[in-house]
Amino acid sequence: MNIRIEIVAVDCLMVRLFDRIDEANMPWMLAAGRRLRESFGEHLIDLVPSYTTLMVHYDLRYLLAGDARALIAQALDDLQPDTGTAGRSHSLATWYDPSVGPELKALAQRSGLSVSQVIERHSRHEYQVFALGFVPGFAFMGLVEEILASPRLSTPRKRVAAGSVGIAERQTAAYPQASPGGWNLIGRTPVRLFDQALDGYSLLQPGDRVRFAPVSHDEFIRLGGDDTPLEANT
Repeated sequence: MNIRIEIVAVDCLMVRLFDRIDEANMPWMLAAGRRLRESFGEHLIDLVPSYTTLMVHYDLRYLLAGDARALIAQALDDLQPDTGTAGRSHSLATWYDPSVGPELKALAQRSGLSVSQVIERHSRHEYQVFALGFVPGFAFMGLVEEILASPRLSTPRKRVAAGSVGIAERQTAAYPQASPGGWNLIGRTPVRLFDQALDGYSLLQPGDRVRFAPVSHDEFIRLGGDDTPLEANT
């Protein structure tokens, strides 16, 4: 690990821990995040984790850039992975069907698998939540098997239904609310992923682990799912 500090803005620094996305990064990212929060204390405005970086937004009224760099260096000195703090485990009921996952068949054809094999491979893995972003509660998860990896759509949809489950490259995610999006959609979950009643508003947090559990259409509806079809992106 080669820790580097990069300038983002006059009151914001990027701490780069890794150059490559890997599930093994997470214990280090969690440890670094905890130390930075403790080091900056009340002078930390926001700490934004990503796959390989942590963006530190600090209060310029109390800290100069040199002070912030010194706090980061001090916090990350002799950093050790956080193996004692396990995130929560989640099981997201998911209805895999072309009517709500219009790229499901295309992904199967591209990978040389049957639709049922795509569903089995996507749902058998436990995914790491790396970061939140794009829209509130949108959890970037990975890594899907290489055979399922799919490039983003060349033309994003103007509206993706809430709960839509998709794949982009080796990432997977579920849209917490209706929004534009360019991921390959393969199903839909009825689980509410973003709610002001939730602690932190988002059900999923960095460090959590997620499984997508296949359910029938009847079970999906029973759980409150919306089965309004979504057309393929053409």
